[in-house]
Amino acid sequence: MQIEKSTLKFLKDLQKNNNRDWFTDHKETYVLEQKKAKAVFEEIHINLQKHDEIEKSKMMRIYRDVRFSKDKTPYKAHFANSFSRLGKELRGGYFLRIRPGESFLAGGFWEPNKEDLFRIRKEIELDASEIKDILKDKNYQKYFGKEFGSFSELKTAPRGFDKEHPDVNLLRKKGFIATRNFTDAEVLAPNFIEEVDKSFKVLRPFFNLFSDILTTNLNGESLL
Repeated sequence: MQIEKSTLKFLKDLQKNNNRDWFTDHKETYVLEQKKAKAVFEEIHINLQKHDEIEKSKMMRIYRDVRFSKDKTPYKAHFANSFSRLGKELRGGYFLRIRPGESFLAGGFWEPNKEDLFRIRKEIELDASEIKDILKDKNYQKYFGKEFGSFSELKTAPRGFDKEHPDVNLLRKKGFIATRNFTDAEVLAPNFIEEVDKSFKVLRPFFNLFSDILTTNLNGESLL
Protein backbone atom coordinates (compact mmCIF):
# COMPACT_ATOMS: atom_id res chain seq x y z
CA MET A 1 0.00 0.00 0.00
CA GLN A 2 1.50 3.34 -1.05
CA ILE A 3 0.85 6.61 -2.86
CA GLU A 4 1.12 6.06 -6.62
CA LYS A 5 2.69 8.23 -9.32
CA SER A 6 -0.70 8.46 -11.04
CA THR A 7 -2.12 10.17 -7.94
CA LEU A 8 0.51 12.89 -7.99
CA LYS A 9 0.10 13.24 -11.74
CA PHE A 10 -3.64 13.82 -11.38
CA LEU A 11 -3.03 16.46 -8.71
CA LYS A 12 -0.39 18.18 -10.85
CA ASP A 13 -2.79 18.24 -13.79
CA LEU A 14 -5.49 19.65 -11.53
CA GLN A 15 -3.13 22.43 -10.41
CA LYS A 16 -2.70 23.42 -14.05
CA ASN A 17 -6.38 23.03 -14.96
CA ASN A 18 -8.28 24.09 -11.87
CA ASN A 19 -11.66 24.68 -13.46
CA ARG A 20 -15.00 22.91 -13.54
CA ASP A 21 -14.93 21.91 -17.22
CA TRP A 22 -11.60 20.10 -16.91
CA PHE A 23 -12.61 18.46 -13.65
CA THR A 24 -15.88 17.23 -15.13
CA ASP A 25 -14.01 15.73 -18.09
CA HIS A 26 -11.63 13.94 -15.70
CA LYS A 27 -14.14 12.96 -13.02
CA GLU A 28 -13.52 9.24 -13.46
CA THR A 29 -9.79 9.74 -12.92
CA TYR A 30 -10.50 11.80 -9.83
CA VAL A 31 -12.75 9.11 -8.35
CA LEU A 32 -10.07 6.47 -8.97
CA GLU A 33 -7.21 8.49 -7.48
CA GLN A 34 -9.33 9.59 -4.55
CA LYS A 35 -10.08 5.94 -3.81
CA LYS A 36 -6.35 5.11 -3.85
CA ALA A 37 -5.51 7.99 -1.52
CA LYS A 38 -8.35 7.04 0.82
CA ALA A 39 -6.97 3.51 1.07
CA VAL A 40 -3.60 4.93 2.17
CA PHE A 41 -5.30 7.15 4.76
CA GLU A 42 -7.23 4.15 6.05
CA GLU A 43 -3.99 2.19 6.44
CA ILE A 44 -2.48 5.08 8.38
CA HIS A 45 -5.60 5.14 10.56
CA ILE A 46 -5.21 1.44 11.31
CA ASN A 47 -1.58 2.01 12.32
CA LEU A 48 -2.53 4.95 14.53
CA GLN A 49 -5.11 2.85 16.35
CA LYS A 50 -2.31 0.49 17.42
CA HIS A 51 -0.66 3.15 19.59
CA ASP A 52 -3.30 5.85 20.10
CA GLU A 53 -7.07 6.20 20.42
CA ILE A 54 -8.59 7.88 17.38
CA GLU A 55 -12.16 9.09 17.65
CA LYS A 56 -12.60 10.22 14.05
CA SER A 57 -10.82 9.90 10.71
CA LYS A 58 -12.00 12.24 7.98
CA MET A 59 -10.86 12.69 4.39
CA MET A 60 -11.21 16.31 3.32
CA ARG A 61 -13.50 17.27 0.45
CA ILE A 62 -11.73 18.39 -2.71
CA TYR A 63 -14.24 21.19 -3.31
CA ARG A 64 -13.15 24.62 -2.04
CA ASP A 65 -15.43 27.08 -0.28
CA VAL A 66 -14.70 30.21 -2.32
CA ARG A 67 -17.40 32.47 -0.85
CA PHE A 68 -14.97 34.54 1.24
CA SER A 69 -11.74 33.88 -0.64
CA LYS A 70 -9.94 35.96 -3.26
CA ASP A 71 -8.81 32.68 -4.80
CA LYS A 72 -11.80 31.46 -6.80
CA THR A 73 -10.30 28.20 -8.04
CA PRO A 74 -12.97 25.59 -7.27
CA TYR A 75 -10.80 22.63 -6.21
CA LYS A 76 -8.07 21.79 -3.74
CA ALA A 77 -5.17 20.30 -5.66
CA HIS A 78 -4.41 17.85 -2.88
CA PHE A 79 -5.78 14.94 -0.90
CA ALA A 80 -5.83 15.34 2.86
CA ASN A 81 -7.07 13.55 5.95
CA SER A 82 -7.45 14.44 9.62
CA PHE A 83 -7.36 12.03 12.56
CA SER A 84 -8.94 13.32 15.79
CA ARG A 85 -7.95 11.88 19.16
CA LEU A 86 -10.43 10.70 21.77
CA GLY A 87 -12.61 13.56 22.97
CA LYS A 88 -12.06 15.37 26.27
CA GLU A 89 -9.44 12.98 27.63
CA LEU A 90 -7.01 12.74 24.71
CA ARG A 91 -6.69 16.13 23.05
CA GLY A 92 -5.22 17.12 19.70
CA GLY A 93 -5.18 15.56 16.28
CA TYR A 94 -3.07 14.38 13.36
CA PHE A 95 -3.17 15.57 9.76
CA LEU A 96 -1.67 14.47 6.44
CA ARG A 97 -1.76 16.29 3.10
CA ILE A 98 -0.62 14.90 -0.25
CA ARG A 99 0.14 17.69 -2.72
CA PRO A 100 2.85 17.66 -5.41
CA GLY A 101 5.89 19.48 -4.05
CA GLU A 102 4.06 20.49 -0.86
CA SER A 103 3.16 17.34 1.05
CA PHE A 104 3.35 17.39 4.83
CA LEU A 105 2.06 15.83 8.00
CA ALA A 106 1.22 17.65 11.19
CA GLY A 107 0.09 16.99 14.70
CA GLY A 108 -1.02 19.13 17.59
CA PHE A 109 -3.52 21.84 18.30
CA TRP A 110 -4.49 23.87 15.22
CA GLU A 111 -6.99 26.36 16.62
CA PRO A 112 -7.64 25.68 20.32
CA ASN A 113 -10.85 27.21 21.60
CA LYS A 114 -10.59 30.30 23.77
CA GLU A 115 -10.66 28.38 27.04
CA ASP A 116 -8.05 25.80 25.99
CA LEU A 117 -5.70 28.42 24.59
CA PHE A 118 -5.94 30.45 27.79
CA ARG A 119 -5.21 27.33 29.89
CA ILE A 120 -2.11 26.52 27.79
CA ARG A 121 -0.89 30.09 28.08
CA LYS A 122 -1.37 30.07 31.85
CA GLU A 123 0.74 26.91 32.01
CA ILE A 124 3.46 28.61 29.97
CA GLU A 125 3.27 31.67 32.19
CA LEU A 126 3.63 29.57 35.34
CA ASP A 127 6.28 27.11 34.13
CA ALA A 128 7.08 26.27 30.51
CA SER A 129 9.93 23.87 31.32
CA GLU A 130 8.05 20.68 30.43
CA ILE A 131 6.83 22.16 27.16
CA LYS A 132 10.35 23.27 26.26
CA ASP A 133 11.65 19.80 27.16
CA ILE A 134 9.48 18.45 24.31
CA LEU A 135 11.25 20.79 21.88
CA LYS A 136 14.66 19.68 23.18
CA ASP A 137 13.92 15.99 22.71
CA LYS A 138 16.20 14.44 20.06
CA ASN A 139 13.44 12.30 18.57
CA TYR A 140 11.16 15.32 18.24
CA GLN A 141 13.93 17.39 16.64
CA LYS A 142 14.76 14.58 14.20
CA TYR A 143 11.31 14.77 12.63
CA PHE A 144 10.00 18.22 13.51
CA GLY A 145 12.88 20.57 14.21
CA LYS A 146 13.27 22.65 17.35
CA GLU A 147 10.00 24.53 17.63
CA PHE A 148 6.23 24.44 17.35
CA GLY A 149 4.60 25.85 14.27
CA SER A 150 1.46 27.96 14.24
CA PHE A 151 -0.75 29.27 11.45
CA SER A 152 -0.81 32.65 13.16
CA GLU A 153 0.81 34.44 16.07
CA LEU A 154 0.30 37.65 17.98
CA LYS A 155 2.86 40.40 17.52
CA THR A 156 3.30 40.67 21.27
CA ALA A 157 2.11 38.91 24.42
CA PRO A 158 -1.66 38.34 24.67
CA ARG A 159 -3.70 40.71 26.79
CA GLY A 160 -3.14 40.09 30.49
CA PHE A 161 0.28 38.49 30.03
CA ASP A 162 3.70 40.05 30.60
CA LYS A 163 5.29 41.33 27.38
CA GLU A 164 8.70 40.70 28.96
CA HIS A 165 7.95 37.10 29.94
CA PRO A 166 10.99 34.90 29.08
CA ASP A 167 8.75 32.56 27.07
CA VAL A 168 6.76 35.24 25.27
CA ASN A 169 7.52 33.45 21.97
CA LEU A 170 5.32 30.60 23.19
CA LEU A 171 2.67 32.88 24.68
CA ARG A 172 2.22 34.62 21.31
CA LYS A 173 1.17 31.46 19.52
CA LYS A 174 -2.47 30.87 18.62
CA GLY A 175 -1.83 27.17 18.06
CA PHE A 176 0.82 24.55 18.73
CA ILE A 177 1.68 22.33 15.78
CA ALA A 178 4.50 20.02 14.79
CA THR A 179 5.01 19.63 11.02
CA ARG A 180 7.16 17.46 8.78
CA ASN A 181 7.48 18.11 5.06
CA PHE A 182 7.93 15.41 2.39
CA THR A 183 9.39 15.54 -1.09
CA ASP A 184 7.49 13.82 -3.89
CA ALA A 185 10.14 11.09 -3.89
CA GLU A 186 9.53 10.47 -0.19
CA VAL A 187 5.77 10.37 -0.72
CA LEU A 188 6.17 7.77 -3.47
CA ALA A 189 8.64 5.64 -1.51
CA PRO A 190 7.48 2.17 -0.37
CA ASN A 191 8.13 3.10 3.27
CA PHE A 192 6.09 6.32 3.23
CA ILE A 193 3.27 4.97 5.42
CA GLU A 194 5.87 3.66 7.86
CA GLU A 195 7.56 7.07 8.01
CA VAL A 196 4.23 8.76 8.67
CA ASP A 197 3.54 6.37 11.52
CA LYS A 198 7.02 6.84 13.02
CA SER A 199 6.47 10.60 12.95
CA PHE A 200 3.08 10.34 14.62
CA LYS A 201 4.50 8.09 17.35
CA VAL A 202 7.12 10.71 18.18
CA LEU A 203 4.33 13.18 18.94
CA ARG A 204 2.95 11.17 21.86
CA PRO A 205 4.93 12.96 24.63
CA PHE A 206 3.71 16.26 23.16
CA PHE A 207 0.10 15.06 23.11
CA ASN A 208 0.35 13.48 26.55
CA LEU A 209 1.66 16.68 28.12
CA PHE A 210 -0.90 18.97 26.50
CA SER A 211 -3.74 16.54 27.25
CA ASP A 212 -2.65 16.58 30.89
CA ILE A 213 -2.54 20.38 30.90
CA LEU A 214 -6.01 20.67 29.36
CA THR A 215 -7.61 18.21 31.76
CA THR A 216 -6.20 19.70 34.99
CA ASN A 217 -6.17 23.07 36.70
CA LEU A 218 -2.98 24.94 37.61
CA ASN A 219 -2.80 22.93 40.86
CA GLY A 220 -2.71 19.69 38.88
CA GLU A 221 -6.21 18.68 39.95
CA SER A 222 -8.29 16.78 37.40
CA LEU A 223 -11.13 18.61 35.67
CA LEU A 224 -12.73 15.45 34.34
